[in-house]
Amino acid sequence: MTLKERITEDMKAAMRAKDSDRLGAIRMLTAAIKQREVDERIELDDVAVVAIVDKLLKQRKDSIEAFQKAARQDLVDKEQAEVMVLQAYLPQRLSAAEIDTEVKAIVAELGAKGPGDMGKVMGAVKSRLAGKADMGQVSAAVKAALA
Repeated sequence: MTLKERITEDMKAAMRAKDSDRLGAIRMLTAAIKQREVDERIELDDVAVVAIVDKLLKQRKDSIEAFQKAARQDLVDKEQAEVMVLQAYLPQRLSAAEIDTEVKAIVAELGAKGPGDMGKVMGAVKSRLAGKADMGQVSAAVKAALA
């Protein structure tokens, strides 16, 4: 079963259970997937769906920060519930130690030295670790490895 099929099945289950919060989050995800498919006229695979989930999670986390600064706990709770639903569709994430190991291996492969090679390293890292790691942590690990 592909990730898209699993999302569709989860949406049907949420409808049957009348779980409106979960249903809303899943519908938002399916809308983002369909939007990208229509815009680019392609059928998305699991890697592309994971990238969309990552993007939506980042948006939710940014919203949570903004709502906390504005003291809107009701909206913070809503966004956190959506984060919990979306995280279920991500593969197991790499630990910080595993990220460091991968980054050091890529830096050694490319022969990168110094912060000037950050773009080259990030391009290779993104292709290898896409969907497996939080890119914020990856970026910090690349900066540390090149420093």
